[in-house]
Amino acid sequence: MTNPFTATWSEQGHLICLGRWEISYQGRPLEVPAPRNEEDMGTYGIYSFLYPDDPEFAEGLEEDDWMLENIDWLTDLFIANDIPIDEQHARWFYQAVNSSDWRCGSCGGCT
Repeated sequence: MTNPFTATWSEQGHLICLGRWEISYQGRPLEVPAPRNEEDMGTYGIYSFLYPDDPEFAEGLEEDDWMLENIDWLTDLFIANDIPIDEQHARWFYQAVNSSDWRCGSCGGCT
């Protein structure tokens, strides 16, 4: 099965900090609770504008650790949207947001 979640951050470039999460499950929009809907998700990646390939600049939580850290609000989100509460769906959610996650300063603007 392919990932039923899609996730994008609404802004790019020098306006990245002004964006919000647009996440859907099987095409249905999800309402991510505030303030998380306007913040990075804390997933693992290299977010350096100057050194995008340097693992020294990696930050965030890898998949297993992220799931443990975020299980409470994620479970509430899944219940509210009739999404199965299981490990695979949590992994799919992580993978969807990880591909669009960001950090303040990752645009090369303010640091």
